[in-house]
Amino acid sequence: MSEPWRRNLFSVTAASFIGFAGFTLVMPFLPLYFRELGVTDVGAISLWSGLSLGATPAVTAIVAPFWGRLADRYGRKIMVERSLVSFVVVMSAMAFVTRPWHVFALRALQGLFAGYGMLALTMAADSAPPGRLATAIGSVQTAQRLGPAVGPVIGGVLAGIVGLRRAFLVSAGFYACGLLLVAVGYRERVLTSRQAAGGEGQRVTFRSVLAFENLVLLMGVLFGLQVVDRSLGPILPLYVAEAGVGPARVAFTSGLLFSLAALSGAVGNQACAWLLRRTPARAIIGAASALGAVAAAGYAALPHVSTLALASVLFGLSLGTAMTAAYTAAGSVIPEEVRGTGFGVLTSATLVGLALSPMISGLLGAVSIRAVFLADAVALAVIAVVVWRLMAVRSGEAQQPAAEEL
Repeated sequence: MSEPWRRNLFSVTAASFIGFAGFTLVMPFLPLYFRELGVTDVGAISLWSGLSLGATPAVTAIVAPFWGRLADRYGRKIMVERSLVSFVVVMSAMAFVTRPWHVFALRALQGLFAGYGMLALTMAADSAPPGRLATAIGSVQTAQRLGPAVGPVIGGVLAGIVGLRRAFLVSAGFYACGLLLVAVGYRERVLTSRQAAGGEGQRVTFRSVLAFENLVLLMGVLFGLQVVDRSLGPILPLYVAEAGVGPARVAFTSGLLFSLAALSGAVGNQACAWLLRRTPARAIIGAASALGAVAAAGYAALPHVSTLALASVLFGLSLGTAMTAAYTAAGSVIPEEVRGTGFGVLTSATLVGLALSPMISGLLGAVSIRAVFLADAVALAVIAVVVWRLMAVRSGEAQQPAAEEL
């Protein structure tokens, strides 16, 4: 870990793991928390959950350009620290709410300062030397998958021992640890020197970034994958209850399913680099999306715990592989001197997906929980067809990532 970029990557990756674990300690169980707050109607619970989960990324998507300009001027590290501090404060406040709208309001407030997850991905990519882009992307995405694999299990246990309210305080502690890691371990000088080398003449416009090969298509792909990936949050605990799981075990069982999806997604993040050495990104994204469509249909077809577990594994594996392939393909066409701008554009697309996904899922879930899974299956099938037909394959693309092993 003596190389500056490795130290930076470790700090950002570890902070991402801790932060995402802290988030999933409590957020997957938000429907159950609304029930504790006195909401009894299943449709109302689904709606409040969807709106609350979508509030933060919705607001963040609006203010992201402002924070991006500040990051270019003052550095990305302080922007991540600012975001993590907001999570500590808001998660602590969540433990003391008394009304459903309190949760929604706090989540909306958090959106003014959030977005560290995508910014961490950009920081890792910007710090990576030539030929290490996929390594950096895969490492941070793996952490962002493994964190949610651990978080729901811990959260399910905590919910049964100390209750959901106190679990929010534990979540705040997780974010405090992530803040310390970034503050102590991350060194801005690698990124700053790279930006300084570019000079003012290297500044690009939004339109010129969109002109990079496949970038607009990949923005759409990442948006769609993000919508599908986050669609389970508002409805899976309710679906588990409908599958016949007893009330005392709903939190643990749903947490286990979330963890299976997250863990298999991390496997997909890591496997993608190996696949990219042998297969074009277009084929990987298309095949993974098609597999994800099958998994989503499996959720809807057989609401049994064993079937849900298998579907969760396939669902996470396919989405993890497709997302890493999409980010790496996009990163490979963005020049190094404007990579921050390019990843900022991709971040906007994913934030919109983050914002809309729980809202759409909540609205569909208010009508029928199975409708959410069927919509996911259709969306993934469309992504597979569109990518296969429209995405251009770069010359030597399948062999390019092999340089990462040199």
